[in-house]
Amino acid sequence: MTEHARVVVIGGGNMGAGVLYHLAHMGWTDCILVEKAELTSGATWHAAGLVSRMVGGQALGAIHDYGVDLYKRIEAETEVGVSWHNCGSLRVATSPDHMDWINHIRDAVLARGQEAHIIDAAEVARLNPLYDVEAAGVLGAVYTPDDGHVDPSGTCQAMAKGARQLGAKVRRNCQVVATRQLPSGEWEVTTEQGTIIAQHVVNAAGYHARQVGQMAGLELPITTMLHHYVVTDAVPEFEAMVHEIPVTRDDYFCGYVRREQGSALIGLYDKQDPQSAWLEGCPWDSANELFEPNWDGITPWLENCFKRMPALMNRGIKRVVNGGITYTPDGAMLLGPAPGLKNYWLACGATVGIAWGPGAGRALAEWMVEGSANISTRAFDPRRFGIWADAEYARQRATEDYTLRQAMPYPQHQRQSCRNVKRSGAHERTAALGALFEEAGGWERPRLYNDEPTGWRRTSAFDQAAAESAAVRQRVGLADLSAFAKFRIEGPGAEAWLNMFCANKMPQEGRTCLTLLLNRKGTIEGEATIARTGPESFYFVTGAPSERRVWDWLTLHCGVPMDGAAIRNATDETGILCLAGPMARDVLAACTDDDVSNESLRWLGCKPLRVAGIPLLAMRLSFTGELAYELHASNAQLGELWDALWQAGQAHGIGAFGSKALDSLRLEKFYRGGHELANDASHKDVCQERFAATDKDFIGREAMLARVPRSRIALLALEGEETDALMGEAVFLDGQLAGSITSAAYGHTLGRSLAIAFLKDKARAPETALTVSLLGRQVAATVLPDAPWDPDNTRLRG
Repeated sequence: MTEHARVVVIGGGNMGAGVLYHLAHMGWTDCILVEKAELTSGATWHAAGLVSRMVGGQALGAIHDYGVDLYKRIEAETEVGVSWHNCGSLRVATSPDHMDWINHIRDAVLARGQEAHIIDAAEVARLNPLYDVEAAGVLGAVYTPDDGHVDPSGTCQAMAKGARQLGAKVRRNCQVVATRQLPSGEWEVTTEQGTIIAQHVVNAAGYHARQVGQMAGLELPITTMLHHYVVTDAVPEFEAMVHEIPVTRDDYFCGYVRREQGSALIGLYDKQDPQSAWLEGCPWDSANELFEPNWDGITPWLENCFKRMPALMNRGIKRVVNGGITYTPDGAMLLGPAPGLKNYWLACGATVGIAWGPGAGRALAEWMVEGSANISTRAFDPRRFGIWADAEYARQRATEDYTLRQAMPYPQHQRQSCRNVKRSGAHERTAALGALFEEAGGWERPRLYNDEPTGWRRTSAFDQAAAESAAVRQRVGLADLSAFAKFRIEGPGAEAWLNMFCANKMPQEGRTCLTLLLNRKGTIEGEATIARTGPESFYFVTGAPSERRVWDWLTLHCGVPMDGAAIRNATDETGILCLAGPMARDVLAACTDDDVSNESLRWLGCKPLRVAGIPLLAMRLSFTGELAYELHASNAQLGELWDALWQAGQAHGIGAFGSKALDSLRLEKFYRGGHELANDASHKDVCQERFAATDKDFIGREAMLARVPRSRIALLALEGEETDALMGEAVFLDGQLAGSITSAAYGHTLGRSLAIAFLKDKARAPETALTVSLLGRQVAATVLPDAPWDPDNTRLRG
């Protein structure tokens, strides 16, 4: 039997049910969810059911917030119980660094308009009388009262029923055995109960998502890790309490404690000996499988828990759950279009599917129906991983990420496993100068030319970034910026093709332009610098983490046929050095016989040069706000190019600079970055209307013009000398929430702490006095009228 549907959702756990429910609520009721066993089998049924607003960031925080909100109301809609326990949650702090962390969490929760409080040890003891605050040395805690826990099976069943009530269908005991895309673009999904022809497929297959993906030629970086929780015998102290204890999190025992009826449920993350499972694939007959407890692994953490909560020490343990949780290499879910496929979507790799299912389902449904989600999905987009994220990479990174659960996520922290996936030809030169590297789309990118201690406040890295910034502003700096994606587009139809999906007009030969790429919702799908290198030749540069996403947009999703144009990915073969500063031209001229005068190579121009005998494309543009040249050369010759420029720059006091200094320099110029240019914003939101050529047609034009921004971007100067914003903080006008911060850095040239924020219109006027919630303090801030450094671009044009 063959039937037809608009969407087939594969997987009946909380993620799949969340997608089906929200598709139905958005009017796509001709959808079928297929589950190989019963709904909630897999990871959903054995989850601890925690749902919390206690999370940083706008996008992930919005997903958590929505989960809380939906679980509160869905019983009334579906008459299916989800056992919502509104007990609240708290995370304790036992050191000054801990206090900074929980204050940062509070700042982020407040920025989303939710409730969060920093409480003292006495209040912790009142909320959780079992917790020994004196023995723990508790300095305080962050408390989010509107949190709780649910019955995982109930939440999944409720969303599935809510979808069925609107006309969607659910097929249980219906295993998918094959998927293939037909010449029509539709998907043929073969199941044990028949064949379904669908416009779209959603892989929400949980443990089996890798194998389901392989049916369509995908290799998804998902690893199943094992996680324990134990349930104690009855705890008599609970009966005497007038309230349920909040879910209590403490990284001393790497876990959490909540009440489970009359018992305590203790969740534990075994940092010392994390275990993975099913590396070759989850057995197809696995449905409600648990693993034997690893007592040696969890006992030390369980003992630590008993030290914190001695009343639990002498209670017996009546149940141990050791179940699988899916992990990706960075701990974030895979949510969005699958790489290289059209109308194949992913909603898998979720570590906390109960908390994420509703919000992730809503975001994906918006993406599928409207063309984009209403939150930034950059951190979850499956295409953030390249083909280098193979099975071994996925396993090692997932194991490392598991060890970071319940640990302080310092802003400087870098993953240690599976490094050096991509290295530029200048890597050995920058390493020899003491570069500290960070990852960007698989590339090793110099962050700072010194060590960087971890911490929430300014560290010794502050002085190093100041020195690197000064080299660029006062003399000349050299940076390795190879961590970009680079595409070459050629042919008689190239210009017309680019103009159809680029909001800006294509430049003349020998010139460059900055452009945004919009989706049909009118929000930002990507950004790019485009250089016209010949009458029919263009060079397209975008951020390294966007390589697969933008490539797919150009070649699969934008809907513009490539008539008379061809595109080639030149990312790995091409490296980039940036020479910036008032003496940049002198250094470059010393290395070439070509004319690099201002008349020959003007600002925003591009020109082929031969530098130190190496052919390259020079682009006269800069993210630093100084006279600068981006030099795009063969990656194999980038080391030689670095040597020549470095040697020529010695007479001018050349210095190497990394991304931390670049952030300082670009904030002084009020240049937008990736945190601002995301799919929840348009030209209007980021005040870049000048980069939209509205006298031509392009994808998203009408939607962008009709958009009424809820908030718009502004640059703030913050007072205080202790620290700088860390991103995500709440901004207030006269005590009322006015927006949140997306980027921040200290402007070393100006001697001021700077931040970019999205603000309500009433808070955006220049010189408006605001306050920023920053690590427990209310810091005064002022809206700046424009870029404070060289607002007329005199230095760039010189």
